[in-house]
Amino acid sequence: MLQPPLLAALALLAAGPAIAQEKTMTETARAERSAPHPYVGMWVTENGHIRHELLPNGRYDEQRGNRRSAYQGRYSVTGSHIDYVDDTGFSADGEFVSLDVLHHGGMVFRRER
Repeated sequence: MLQPPLLAALALLAAGPAIAQEKTMTETARAERSAPHPYVGMWVTENGHIRHELLPNGRYDEQRGNRRSAYQGRYSVTGSHIDYVDDTGFSADGEFVSLDVLHHGGMVFRRER
């Protein structure tokens, strides 16, 4: 009859490949979540008054006229939809209509190249 520690060791050896596969899947999922989406970068209104930078770390920084960092906060992108929450708690959203055009707050932003 096998002793409990030996049974536990055999069970761990048998589960080894499954544990390794689960770890790899978790690391892959984490990498996919941390990979920047295609909308990271600077977005600007046609008149240049508002400059909206989407940072790869999920934060944004918005300049209005000469006022740098007028609004800052976090954002999340799901498909072509973006949700913003600024550091004061105000929330807003927008829609990317292409890789170079963002509709947000009744305004049209274009990607700065």
